[in-house]
Amino acid sequence: MSPIASSLLAFSAAALVLTITPGVDTAVVLRSAAGAGRRRGVAAALGVAMGCLAWGLLAAAGLAALLAASARAYDALRLLGAAYLAWLGLRLLLRPGRSFAPRAPGGAVSPGPAGDWLRGLLTNLLNPKVGVFYVSFLPQFVPHGVWVGGFLFLLACVHVALSLAWFAVLIAATAPIGRWLSRPRVARALDRCTGLVFLAFGARLAS
Repeated sequence: MSPIASSLLAFSAAALVLTITPGVDTAVVLRSAAGAGRRRGVAAALGVAMGCLAWGLLAAAGLAALLAASARAYDALRLLGAAYLAWLGLRLLLRPGRSFAPRAPGGAVSPGPAGDWLRGLLTNLLNPKVGVFYVSFLPQFVPHGVWVGGFLFLLACVHVALSLAWFAVLIAATAPIGRWLSRPRVARALDRCTGLVFLAFGARLAS
């Protein structure tokens, strides 16, 4: 087996374990899928994937290394991300069952998935640990003699592919119980639980 193939295989195995470990990205996708249906869950998953690709590009360009080297830059993004998660969590706790529904300019609730996509994107981009993860973890799997920036982005794409596959499994798992999850009482309870999860992740990110 070539060094490149060995590196890709080793990274895929490690990344798969990290992908299925519950995190805030998983919580965003599950909440969208369980509360608003498969299409909205897919939109949230694509938003998370786009955020990972952006971090992959930054890591490949060397810009994400700034977060690892500059405590001030890291803390600024970390606190911004914690504030965003806290805001999402409080909205879910105070307005369960409707806080995630995007609104059109006239004030009516919009069924479009754009809000879920944006939430997935921002949740990922405002988490500096993703950038530090790419800068510190991915280089371990870069073989000698390859273009480092290009191979780093390739590894990020592998991570995104694994994440989308895992999100697809989670979204499919919510489909059989979609009607039950859409009941007002269940939806409110789900939102409150998810809100607590977001607040916990926000507190962890801020600490």
